[in-house]
Amino acid sequence: MTMTAVRPILWLVCAGQFVVILDVSIVNVALPSIQRDLGFSAAGLTWVVNGYLLAFAGFMLLGGRAADLFGHRRTLVAGLSLFSAASLAAGLAATPGMLVGARVAQGLGGAMLAPATLAVINFRFTGAQRARAFGAWSAAGGVGGMVGAVLGGILTTGLSWRWVFLINVPIGAALIAMALTSLAAAPARAREPLDLVGALTGTAGLAAFVYGVMQRAAGPAFTGLLLLAVFVLVEKRFVTHPLVPLRLFAIRGVAAGNAVLVVFGGIVVAMWFFTSLFMQNVLGYSALEAGLGQTPAAVTFVVVARFAAGARPRVPLGGAAFVAGFGWLAAADAHSTYLGGLLGPTLIVAFGIGLVFPALMAVATTAVPPADTGIASGLANTSSQVGSAVALAVLSAAADQVFLIAAGLGSAIAAAGLLLLRGAGDENRTRVISLEEPLSSSGLIGSSREKGL
Repeated sequence: MTMTAVRPILWLVCAGQFVVILDVSIVNVALPSIQRDLGFSAAGLTWVVNGYLLAFAGFMLLGGRAADLFGHRRTLVAGLSLFSAASLAAGLAATPGMLVGARVAQGLGGAMLAPATLAVINFRFTGAQRARAFGAWSAAGGVGGMVGAVLGGILTTGLSWRWVFLINVPIGAALIAMALTSLAAAPARAREPLDLVGALTGTAGLAAFVYGVMQRAAGPAFTGLLLLAVFVLVEKRFVTHPLVPLRLFAIRGVAAGNAVLVVFGGIVVAMWFFTSLFMQNVLGYSALEAGLGQTPAAVTFVVVARFAAGARPRVPLGGAAFVAGFGWLAAADAHSTYLGGLLGPTLIVAFGIGLVFPALMAVATTAVPPADTGIASGLANTSSQVGSAVALAVLSAAADQVFLIAAGLGSAIAAAGLLLLRGAGDENRTRVISLEEPLSSSGLIGSSREKGL
């Protein structure tokens, strides 16, 4: 199928990813206005952001499995519908509780939408087309993050903070119409029961762990880890149709890709969060100046991700860029200038992110059976989100060593990339191994794909 034939689908999945990431960043500028109008306490205001992120990370696995069980188009439309309805509720909220509840619902919608868009790429694109689609999808997220702060400021200043949420309503309606017209309905398939025990323990475990990490609270984090251990036991021993089939981790790309995505979360936090803090707290930049200072790096990421995506050799090259860029940043101090001490290294790191992120997403999701593309996408998104949450907590306590630690993470990613190169043909020959079967009885993954969605 030509790229022209699938271009509407590519626009759809990229727009879906854009909206999900946009909603993370667009609200930040509006927080002071929200606090004044609705009477939030300082502690309560953080839940306008945390409520969304917690639901988004906690329910990603469930959203991914829903895409497999109920169809990619159906799950994508359901996610867009919930996201849009919750955005309307957020824009009309009259109390702090109403707004936080709407933000949690937005996160749930995003947790359905994000893995569904990634699953559509794996389902409908092949070969070089898939590589370009991963690059475009990654770039769309970068554009969403870059545009969010600027658009949030424009809407809050020119209209009202409510429009940072209400703007999602017409966008969501347009994307729903596009999904219904551009994506074919899924063919009939035997309906598997949803793994309710796995859904409960996995979702609760992820949510508790992420909450504990975000709040630096040992109790919830430990509880989350216990629930995740129970989740693994349930999936391995007690259910016939698990939420997360553990056989997927017998696929080299799934296991390695998700592991590296967790580490990659630290790179993302070090780049976008801590460089902004350095500009403001050390160099004395305003929030606007810090945002403008990161714009060249954001543009670099978008361009590189869009036009240089997909191949495994890009992972070690990107890791080397992290080492060089963060090593350079580690030498910056209060006397550094933007042109002399910040612009160069941030461009190098952003170049590496543009190489690594789409490649890792491809590695972690490509070599799976068609029936598991949704949950594989949910796993990859979850790994990235959890890695970012853990990195934020750890690096926040590292003070002046943040960029040196990030350089160390970059070296680990480069080494992992070299190991991935050794299995560069795995997508074509990976065995899906049942945990109950010996290696000799495993069959090769079929290369044929269903034609519908």
